[in-house]
Amino acid sequence: MDRSGRRVLLMVSASGTFLGCFLTGISFYLKAQGLFLEWVPTLALSGILVYIGAYSIGMGPVPWVVMSEIFSINMKAIGGSLVTLVSWLGSFVISYSFSFLMNWSSAGTFFMFSTASLITILFVARLVPETKGRTLEEIQDSLNSRR
Repeated sequence: MDRSGRRVLLMVSASGTFLGCFLTGISFYLKAQGLFLEWVPTLALSGILVYIGAYSIGMGPVPWVVMSEIFSINMKAIGGSLVTLVSWLGSFVISYSFSFLMNWSSAGTFFMFSTASLITILFVARLVPETKGRTLEEIQDSLNSRR
């Protein structure tokens, strides 16, 4: 994280989660169409492993590090609590709706998640400041200049 920077890790990780979800979506699509059925299990497993690896190197830990670096001392408790609440609510919504989405369309569910990963790449590229080796004032100036 300190070698490559937070933004790079987030973008590489989001790209990997996109690829993992996309591969898994393709496997479900091929299964539904009855195409290349011998490749479906390998493709699904590959997609899941890519997703787990990509999430573990960036999207899992890095947002919490960035969060701790962008809030000022007097806002860390409130900001951290709010971010944690939003994270848990998002996790609840995804966990609750996953089975409904899978009943709707297995491939569509993973294509939707891959689209969310693409949006994450754009979000990180456009709005998330690099915090590696920067003071709080430099980070705040960077955030304020993006308005």
